[in-house]
Amino acid sequence: MAIKEDHNRFRDIIKGRVKEDLKKYVSHGEMIGKRENEFVKIPLPHIDIPTFRYGPKQRGGVGQGDGKPGDGVGDPGDGSGQGQAGSEPGEHLLEVELSIDELADILGEKLELPRIQPKGNKNIDNVKTKYTGLAPVGPESLRHFKSSYKNALKRYVSSGLYNSEDPVIIPIRRDLEYRTFKKIVKPQTKAVVIYMMDVSGSMGEEQKEIVRIESFWINAWLKKHYKGLETRFIIHDAAAKEVDEETFFRTSESGGTLISSAYKLCQNIIEAEYPVNEWNIYPFHFSDGDNWSSEDTRFCLKILTEFFLPKTNVFCYGQVESKYGSGQFLKDLQKEFPGDERVILSQIESRDKILDSIRDFLGKGK
Repeated sequence: MAIKEDHNRFRDIIKGRVKEDLKKYVSHGEMIGKRENEFVKIPLPHIDIPTFRYGPKQRGGVGQGDGKPGDGVGDPGDGSGQGQAGSEPGEHLLEVELSIDELADILGEKLELPRIQPKGNKNIDNVKTKYTGLAPVGPESLRHFKSSYKNALKRYVSSGLYNSEDPVIIPIRRDLEYRTFKKIVKPQTKAVVIYMMDVSGSMGEEQKEIVRIESFWINAWLKKHYKGLETRFIIHDAAAKEVDEETFFRTSESGGTLISSAYKLCQNIIEAEYPVNEWNIYPFHFSDGDNWSSEDTRFCLKILTEFFLPKTNVFCYGQVESKYGSGQFLKDLQKEFPGDERVILSQIESRDKILDSIRDFLGKGK
């Protein structure tokens, strides 16, 4: 029990350090590069690893003593090295592992994010019974026959009562074991996040890395509220197509930008696969703000008004700063939907603004 308490305290220290330096980890993307399924490895400096330390009277043992003149120790070489000796201790990095859920908790505490309230009648809890172990008491309906019989058999054998010619085993009260259980409340809510990104020539590697980092944290928070969250990815320049996650962040295109192509494809995916009365739907669009024409922008605004706003939880648009982008699309959205909480807009000027942008998108608990 003491070891478990020490381990929990150590994890609390780790979480506190990550929370303290969260902006650094987010802006550098250190966590994402070491992701393995539902866990992330994080390099943390300046944390002492718990070790056993001996007192003054316990320092003897193998390898201790003065030795004799001429005795060799270790490498027979002369021990010379290169460079000058330093006077400062080296920095030791401890790589620790946190789950995505734990990171979501850290993010929520750091940004003071409210819990998400799933929309409509989809927030239905399904109560299931989960059997968790065995106990010496319980209702007869939950008696575990196999375990009870084994206990009785062991008692018979150990006491010399067992007769192989007449192998009658009669359990007594102390042999009996019963299944234990607890009620598990599982939300029936389902959610999908559909990421759309402009991959035209003006969206460089830095802009896509910002989107990659931000989408990781958005996913972490949404998974906290929707188990089994689905994600879809759409890239576009003048045309749009659905791709996998790796392609989404590595594709580079050139040519013009037609934002409506992504919105139309996203609409088609939702209509074909995600009934709005069963799913919580989160479209995210990232761009540098360029669009082919004002006519296409008007078409985008029409799709937003007639389809996305009535049928999704919220529509999120993040504009990534680029020296080649005009930034006009954000201005058009601000003008068309002033004060409309169904449209969340965020301007991401650099990596240092990622946390602010995440707060913009998730801070309303939609």
